[in-house]
Amino acid sequence: LQNAELGKRAPRWIRDNEVTMCMKCKEPFNALTRRRHHCRACGHVVCWKCSDYKAHLEYDGNKLNKVCKDCYQVIIGCTDSEEKKKKGILEIESAEVSGNSVICSFLQYMEKSKPWQKAWCVIPKQEALVLYMYGAPQDVKALATIPLLGYTVDDAPRSADLPHSFKLTQSKSVHSFAADNEELKQKWLKVIHLAVKGETPECQNE
Repeated sequence: LQNAELGKRAPRWIRDNEVTMCMKCKEPFNALTRRRHHCRACGHVVCWKCSDYKAHLEYDGNKLNKVCKDCYQVIIGCTDSEEKKKKGILEIESAEVSGNSVICSFLQYMEKSKPWQKAWCVIPKQEALVLYMYGAPQDVKALATIPLLGYTVDDAPRSADLPHSFKLTQSKSVHSFAADNEELKQKWLKVIHLAVKGETPECQNE
């Protein structure tokens, strides 16, 4: 929702399973100390610390509702005097880049000898040579980024790998990925083969 509409219209609720961390302070959720709460103004999933504000919301008959700090400040008309801190490289919101990406999907990811884990992978249009990895599609901070330029692509899975897997290697660093099916794997490889040579790939999201 735009700032002007905050509290006037009911927001779209982000589902709990779409995030692994608070959408405001970026702290990971866990069962005990950080439970998920929803801001009643913007619909974002936030932790208790970030939802510890109350404001009267017009769409709910002006009743007091739990809101996040950002919405609270907009609704009561107080602006944050702090300049918005410059975002670090990982602090690009997934939803922001996924909506404007060359390609994005879930892939299984394996690093060194750790077990395979599911990651939401995105190559943003404005940085088509960088692969961003998120825990979930609505997370507000990436877990890792891989600058693809200069990597070697190995797309023949070993027997121990998942069937539709491929590897990116550069000197000592090896990143293994696996797609759910061959078609998705080929889409990713098409993009990555160009990116490792420094060429901007065509959009594969259509």
